[in-house]
Amino acid sequence: MKKESNMFWEVEELKKIGENQPEVVEVALKDLWKNRPELYKSVIINAYIDEKINLSKAAELLNISRLELEKEFRIKGIPIRHLSAEDIVAEVEAIKEW
Repeated sequence: MKKESNMFWEVEELKKIGENQPEVVEVALKDLWKNRPELYKSVIINAYIDEKINLSKAAELLNISRLELEKEFRIKGIPIRHLSAEDIVAEVEAIKEW
């Protein structure tokens, strides 16, 4: 019999807690991201690849410019999605705030 990793049920239970007490999970994740920034970056990149966030949002979350992130993605061979109308509006808003 294959030994099952605790990670899977732990993640599921954490997800359940997040549904009822999102602030608890948010604090836990902020601590994790602070201590493991490379993991946070991987999560952001995966969210981009899975089309959950756009390039501008990924760059914002990583605190770098969209162009810097685009260059990094090209070096790593990560496909760049074309800007959508939403991306263009987000870029204009970011420039206005800057």
